[in-house]
Amino acid sequence: MQIDTEKLEAYYADAPEDIALSDIDLARIPRHVSIIMDGNGRWAQARGLDRSEGHVAGVDSLREAVTTSVRLGLDVLSVYAFSTENWKRPQHEVDLLMHLFATTLIHELPLFHQENVRLRFLGDIEALPEETRKVFQQGLDETADHDGMVFALAVNYGARAEIVRAAKHLIQEVEDGNLEPEEIDDERFSQELYTAGLPDPDLLIRTSGEMRLSNYLLWQLAYTEFYVTDTYWPDFSRWDFLRAIRSFQGRNRRFGGVAKA
Repeated sequence: MQIDTEKLEAYYADAPEDIALSDIDLARIPRHVSIIMDGNGRWAQARGLDRSEGHVAGVDSLREAVTTSVRLGLDVLSVYAFSTENWKRPQHEVDLLMHLFATTLIHELPLFHQENVRLRFLGDIEALPEETRKVFQQGLDETADHDGMVFALAVNYGARAEIVRAAKHLIQEVEDGNLEPEEIDDERFSQELYTAGLPDPDLLIRTSGEMRLSNYLLWQLAYTEFYVTDTYWPDFSRWDFLRAIRSFQGRNRRFGGVAKA
């Protein structure tokens, strides 16, 4: 995507000492950044607050991440919001998250319109409460014609379930005579995933210091660069985003080959 340099420079004014926009090569911005937004509950508990307060505080960081991604010219920002395993959490926390997803999306739709952001969901959203599903569909409908950055929200998402779902569909296609087994390759399989049509993430950011994938985009992250920070998600700022981009640009991405001389 094209970068509005004037807006970008204004957004990154007053930089802290350790990072500045000048540290970033704007010609080498990753196309797709994905984020595992972790640490909301621990952020709240460290402050003597209920875990729910951390989820509410995390909304501000998500808004900033969307704006940052647009300003940097990303094609795709994807975030892990709710996994298939998160249903095991206390019911009051699950209920709060479902309500928060709906109210936040309604509140942020003006931003999506302003920034020409197209919304997309990864995961089985049909299993969500009716109120949440209706709001999600409204977001999809209202941003369908936007041709700017794609914001992909992973809700009720699990990578193993996604892969099994894709395999079952391909098997059915073969059984129905619509597909030959030898036609199934990486590209064809990718077309059955929730991320079909999107580039694989170039950079994965995980907050709160956890060193695991948590059943997230297992197929798509095959050659993704990882950036892990101890910062809890509610404290993750535009400056932290720049630090992650700077780290990414310092990597030598070989994709199984050898380093260039």
